Amino acid sequence: MLSVTNLRVCYGAVEAVRGVSWGVAAGEALGIVGTSGCGKSTMVKAVVGLVTPSAGGICFEGRATNEMTAEMRRAFRRRVQMVFQDAVGSLNPRMTVRQMLAEALAAHRMAAGRKAVEARCRALLDQTGLAASALDQYPRELSGGQCQRVSLARCLAVEPAVLLADEPVSALDVSVQARIINLLREVQRGLGLALVLIAHDLSVVRNVCDRVCVMDAGRIVEEGEVGAVIGNPRHPQTRALVEAAPRLTDRLSVRCRAGGCGS
Repeated sequence: MLSVTNLRVCYGAVEAVRGVSWGVAAGEALGIVGTSGCGKSTMVKAVVGLVTPSAGGICFEGRATNEMTAEMRRAFRRRVQMVFQDAVGSLNPRMTVRQMLAEALAAHRMAAGRKAVEARCRALLDQTGLAASALDQYPRELSGGQCQRVSLARCLAVEPAVLLADEPVSALDVSVQARIINLLREVQRGLGLALVLIAHDLSVVRNVCDRVCVMDAGRIVEEGEVGAVIGNPRHPQTRALVEAAPRLTDRLSVRCRAGGCGS
């Protein structure tokens, strides 16, 4: 569905991403983990065009993005959506939730007429676990977890095929992290999306992803099936991440799946 080949990103003389290659299939969840500053966020921003790659290729459904026509690029921007780490900062503070969702629907002609737009907005909030009353609220009136749900709803509004989630829970309280991770997993599996989850915590990707790539100093140093990589880490950086992974996240995730957490 989406792949990068020998991707490189430089900031002047500093090479932040150094020849990274990976791919994710439809319905698959890929985790990319590493410590802060390893280049994982820069890499995913290059995929969606927020950062210009210095070299390498990005392909969507078999076609290189640098060979796409203007119409193809528009379709690419709709079908490959990104959830940002700073959920509050990614939302327009002057717009209500309804206005933000309606704007996304209008930009890509996903609903016609006021009634259809209203129905779709309410369905998106229900899908992401928010009350309909949130439609008339501004980001400043919502919690961090609620803003992340709105951010996800805005992505889902345009019916993407790939969801890129860049550290979607690192700015949230631990109890809220588990609920957002559970939501991401439910949405990804329920809609059959390809998911690329960027994280610094291996315990997060363990509960969501099928495969994992470990980054260190701009390179992928280990990759494979999640259970195998975590159960038998081979690279020193992977072993360090395994040892640093908190156990509280797992217990909260299990409790939430059993219905022990609120929305």
